[in-house]
Amino acid sequence: MSKRDILSVADFPADEVEQLVKTTVRTKKGPWPQVLAGKSITLLFEKPSLRTRLSFELAVHQLGGYAIYMSPDEVGLGKRESVPDVAHVLSRYVHGIVARTFLHKSLEALAAYSTVPVINALSDYEHPCQALSDLVTIFEKRGKLKGLTVAFIGDGNNVANSLLLACSMVGINFLIASPEEYSLKDNVLKVANKYAEKSGSQIMLLEEAAMAAKDADVVYTDVWTSMGQEAEHEQRCIAFAKYQVDDKLMSYAKKDAILMHPLPAHHGEEVDVGIIDRYRSVIFDQAENRLHLQRTLLSELYK
Repeated sequence: MSKRDILSVADFPADEVEQLVKTTVRTKKGPWPQVLAGKSITLLFEKPSLRTRLSFELAVHQLGGYAIYMSPDEVGLGKRESVPDVAHVLSRYVHGIVARTFLHKSLEALAAYSTVPVINALSDYEHPCQALSDLVTIFEKRGKLKGLTVAFIGDGNNVANSLLLACSMVGINFLIASPEEYSLKDNVLKVANKYAEKSGSQIMLLEEAAMAAKDADVVYTDVWTSMGQEAEHEQRCIAFAKYQVDDKLMSYAKKDAILMHPLPAHHGEEVDVGIIDRYRSVIFDQAENRLHLQRTLLSELYK
């Protein structure tokens, strides 16, 4: 097996992204190939996790493998031990590394020095497994991908980066509403625009949430303050005060629009209290699909 790292949505050809989505939907109930029989995968986490850890551990087990979780205190990535040293050591013990890091450059270093596949389970730059599983949810709920419109309300963060890339690959229009200083960065937009030229998707950066949500098929939001940004919380709450997803904002979207959020949610901040439990929310289907997409991804990497 040749080594393949998944650090970004852009590590997939556009046609493979859609194939991953359809394969995931088709194989949700199994049977699943035991491609990880006799293999061990380590979950190297600098940040705490509910969905990411549980979904990857289950996916590894369901494919016949053995998952080993390494907590932030055990690792000390780049502090107690250098990233290259960690990569070399883990490569001698396990068959793959699923890494959840503060810095994307730590992932890049792990991949550069590891001889086994490295998968991005979240960094400050991207969250590819989240975005790919989001496409699974959208496809299941809307029956297609191309031609739909996603309105992302809030911070142009790692989730937004990956979702933008994924949407632009498969022909989904992507509109983001955020304060100018918190919008998407030029380097991500440059890559996404190249995909959009081929797929026909439209990308728009807006400052008014209602304009982004108008006639959208999907309204998507995420926390205003991510892990590692706690010192900015008060400042961010002020900046994003007009970007809460509530019933009024949802009324601008299509009548059958769905609400998405990668969780955890800060109720009363980016989402109005109670809104994620209402009938147009697919947030918990979205959370479940992390397991199914990641199982498909591992199946492809180790087949």
